[in-house]
Amino acid sequence: MRPRKKDRHLPACVYQRHGAFYYVHKGKWTRLGDDLHTALLEYASIVAVPENGFPALVDKALPNITRNVCASTARIYTRCAGILKETFAEFRPEQVTHGAIVQMQDMWRDRAATGNHLLTTLKLIFQWAMDREIVAVNPTLSVKRLPGNQRDRLITWAEYQAIYAKAPDWVQVIMDICYLTGQRIGDVLKIEYSHLQDDGIFFEQEKTGKKLVVAWTPELHDAVSRAKKLKYSVKSVKYLVAGRAGTKRFRNNVWRYFKQATRAAGVDDVTLHDLRAMSGTEADREGKNATELLGHTDAHTTRIYLRDKAPKTVSGPSKPSKKSA
Repeated sequence: MRPRKKDRHLPACVYQRHGAFYYVHKGKWTRLGDDLHTALLEYASIVAVPENGFPALVDKALPNITRNVCASTARIYTRCAGILKETFAEFRPEQVTHGAIVQMQDMWRDRAATGNHLLTTLKLIFQWAMDREIVAVNPTLSVKRLPGNQRDRLITWAEYQAIYAKAPDWVQVIMDICYLTGQRIGDVLKIEYSHLQDDGIFFEQEKTGKKLVVAWTPELHDAVSRAKKLKYSVKSVKYLVAGRAGTKRFRNNVWRYFKQATRAAGVDDVTLHDLRAMSGTEADREGKNATELLGHTDAHTTRIYLRDKAPKTVSGPSKPSKKSA
């Protein structure tokens, strides 16, 4: 069988065509479903796999660990599952030990983010197997995550303005809403007119499911007003910052135009996601609750995320007066 050139995250003989997933065997195309989770469940039910191998365990666990997670997380788990099946192709589940996992991690030290995604996926697979008494232990629990270089790039206001000046009007609107709300680009592109409430903009974060309302400010009102004035080829649209045909914009398209603006402005090492860090950092400087704004579950996550590394000005105690002494 020739190796895939695309869709390498899919199981063998599974292909995505025309918005659906199909299992192809002996020239027969069997429709599995419209979404990846449903397709994996159907695939597992019709394809016989060896019962005692680690790849078979992955195939059984994957539909369960991708359930109730956002689409981007499901794609990460599915891609990592494919790598894990290849890495431990000759192993039985009980042969995947602490040492074997550390050796796998060693191969990914120059790509720590991927290595840690693999560890997370493997941990979920073994936890699923432990819950069903397929294995006795979870060997991932004693394995440390790979140390990664935490991104500390903080966009300055001058850089923001330089990029802004080179961006199309619709990208300017998206930049402003990303910064003023502190939300991820995927959640900003999902804003519908029905989400514009009296007290602010309603968000249900795609990654975490966290629900919050970002309160109106004069600046946010202005950004939304400019979004409403964007031109479309249809009379009515559902999304606040839709594409020209009124449909939801693809984030890859937004990233492409944003990168073009950064190059034109001569600003290096900037991503669209840095606007979220910029927003949270500035909110923290102003004494606002950056944890609530970003939708984090605890302040520790927010402290890791913030990028204001400047030394803080603090005050020491005063000496007691002689009378009080």
